[in-house]
Amino acid sequence: MKRLDEVVVGLDKILRVVAGVATSSRRNPAAKIGDVQLDNAERRHSAGLMRVNHVGEVCAQALYDSQAHFARSEFLKEQFRQAGREEEDHLAWTAERLRELGSRTSLLNPLWYAGSYAIGAIAAKLGDAKSLGFVVETERQVEAHLVEHLTTLPANDLKSRAIVEQMRVDEVTHGANAQALGAASMPAPLRGVMRAMAKVMTITAYRL
Repeated sequence: MKRLDEVVVGLDKILRVVAGVATSSRRNPAAKIGDVQLDNAERRHSAGLMRVNHVGEVCAQALYDSQAHFARSEFLKEQFRQAGREEEDHLAWTAERLRELGSRTSLLNPLWYAGSYAIGAIAAKLGDAKSLGFVVETERQVEAHLVEHLTTLPANDLKSRAIVEQMRVDEVTHGANAQALGAASMPAPLRGVMRAMAKVMTITAYRL
């Protein structure tokens, strides 16, 4: 029965993640910022970028879930679970912002989740140090794309900017934590593959 309960809870979480249903434990950093009038092009662009960020958080949930499941030490399992709980704030904030912009989450969320879960499982199977190294490199690349978003979001879209900036701060922290736990360096070719995969996801999620 315990195993069945775990499966049911896991499936419930997956369904909530891909549907964009999440609850944040922290206050939305944009909560006190008044919305402004965006023209159609600005609204579409902000929505596209926030959809990309939401997909990134769907992927983060899948990665941390699989890495926690397959990690070898109980201590590391809990570290991955904690990081996943913190990332769920981002999932909730980006989903809320998409609704405010009159847009939607990605139609391909089930695919993003499944693919990321598989990648996280592979990383975990390589050992805890390499799994942590994967986190470090992932967070480094996520931070880079969040910085890019801060340069391309409409200047007056302060709500989206506040969310993205807090996400950036959190990702830096998660990467630093993984590094401190003994992350192994990722080979340059693998880092390149990760960047290429992220580029495909970004282009696709912006529209779909």
